[in-house]
Amino acid sequence: MFTLVGSLSVSHTFAQKTVNEITLSYNISIESVNDKPSLSKPLDGATLSLYIKGTDSRADMKNSLGTESNLFDSRSGKGTILKEYSGQKLMITLTRENWVQKNQNFHNMKFSIENTDQEVAGYKCKKATAILNGGKSFVVYFTADINTANKEYNNSFKNLPGIPVQYEQESGKLKFKYTLTGIGYENIPDSKFDIPKSGYRVMTYDENQQLKKG
Repeated sequence: MFTLVGSLSVSHTFAQKTVNEITLSYNISIESVNDKPSLSKPLDGATLSLYIKGTDSRADMKNSLGTESNLFDSRSGKGTILKEYSGQKLMITLTRENWVQKNQNFHNMKFSIENTDQEVAGYKCKKATAILNGGKSFVVYFTADINTANKEYNNSFKNLPGIPVQYEQESGKLKFKYTLTGIGYENIPDSKFDIPKSGYRVMTYDENQQLKKG
């Protein structure tokens, strides 16, 4: 595991803006790990919208097949996953322990940060590298000009001193590349973090894991 090396300059540290409320928009390009484009083609045009307000966070991933939302309240430790695909609507409830288990590959990552700047997607960025629990490298280009007060919105970036601009993650046979396309500071309505009270098949995270194994 890498340890944090180098540091941001003094002027950079004092210039950083920490926000309690922010909306981040990403485009997602998806490739097949085994070079079979048929696996990734249905997911072309995918986007991620991330909303952070106080202790609440919500990540909406949309593609041509449907949508998936991850909601988490770091104060209560309760999480919810909402999936809508092919007319089916599923709600998965998570405890704080489930949330940690779901993101265990990214738990307590420590980044090695290169002390050089480069432009990525129009933002001045630094390159940060960590080693996942499975041994793979995880590279993030981030802007140190902005940071979030809520660092639990995504375990991948809990120890990242800024906002991720570009990064890649693998899931199964697919590789997802996220690129920041916009930052918004407008007020996010509290209703954005409301949990639906009907219309979904509800199960716990543990029940969902057992279903996958079956």
